[in-house]
Order: sequence, then C-alpha cells, then structure tokens
Amino acid sequence: MGKVHPEITPGLRDFIAAQHMFFVATAPLSGDGHVNLSPKGVAGTSVVVDERTFAYLDLTASGAETIAHLRENGRITVMFCAFDGQPNILRLYGRGRVVRPGDAGYRDWAGHFETADSPAARAVIVIDVERVSDSCGFGVPLLDYRGERDLLVGHMERKGPDGVRDYQERRNRTSIDGLPALQD
Repeated sequence: MGKVHPEITPGLRDFIAAQHMFFVATAPLSGDGHVNLSPKGVAGTSVVVDERTFAYLDLTASGAETIAHLRENGRITVMFCAFDGQPNILRLYGRGRVVRPGDAGYRDWAGHFETADSPAARAVIVIDVERVSDSCGFGVPLLDYRGERDLLVGHMERKGPDGVRDYQERRNRTSIDGLPALQD
C-alpha cells in the first residue's frame, strides 16, 4: 500500500543512496508537446541535500528535454525502483531548477559531486521536493547490478571542453518540441 511521507526521511535517504539508477519525468505545458522520461545512473551524480531537496549532476547527452521543460515550467518527478532486496518504488514530486556553469551558485551545487569538473557536466538539477510517496513495487522485476558503464562520461571527456561545447550547440540548444534548453 502506498504512503505519503512528510519529507525525505533518513530511511528514505538510505533507500535513495542504495539505488543504482533513477528516472526523471518532465513535460512541457503544451498538450501537443512530448512527455520526457530519462534514466539516470552514473555513480556519484545524485544526492539528497536535505529532507526537502534532491539534486543531480546533469551530464551532456543527446537531448536536453529536462532542462527545456524545467526552464518552461519547473515541474519534475523523480522515481526510484528497488531492483533488488525489498520491493519499493519511491517518487519525489517537486519544482526543479537548472544551475549551469557560470550561474551564481553553480560551484556550491557542483561541490556535491566528485565528477562536477568533468567536461561532461552540463548543469546541476536542483529539485525542491513538494511531495514524497512510495508504493509497493511488487511488479518491478529483480535485476542484478553488474557495474557502471563509463561510456557517456568517457565519450564527452574525449571530446574535451571545446568539443563538448560544439556538441551542446548542435544537439542541446532546444528540446524536440523547440523549447529553449541550452540556448539563452
């Protein structure tokens, strides 16, 4: 049976820290726009800051839907699933903001992540959590974690800072619906 929690409790913080991946969902305001759901899971790129704040290091990738949607309306949901151990699904609903390199406060937020100096780092997504709920997770399969993939970060590091900026300019300026993402 699902439960709504008053905040991210110490037990929920431990559950979050034990998960190897999570999912981020956002949507544009337009009913014609695309809902986005992105998996996240590079080790060391997410943190519970306090009982009402969750943040993750956003890495340069093929799209920038989350950034575009947050710039437009701020709505975001983060979901964690227990793929081993006791079944559980935890959702954090809230308002997100994008803190990019060069923005006031970026260094402070980036300080939560060991890999923040990587050329792959594109922004920190900070979520002010408004609702915390869990549900049974009985339908989630048991999966075995085999290890990290170093492909994304390694690919961007091989490009170097100039190559990453060029990639972002070509691939991350707007969302698939044309909303501004990394364009100013």
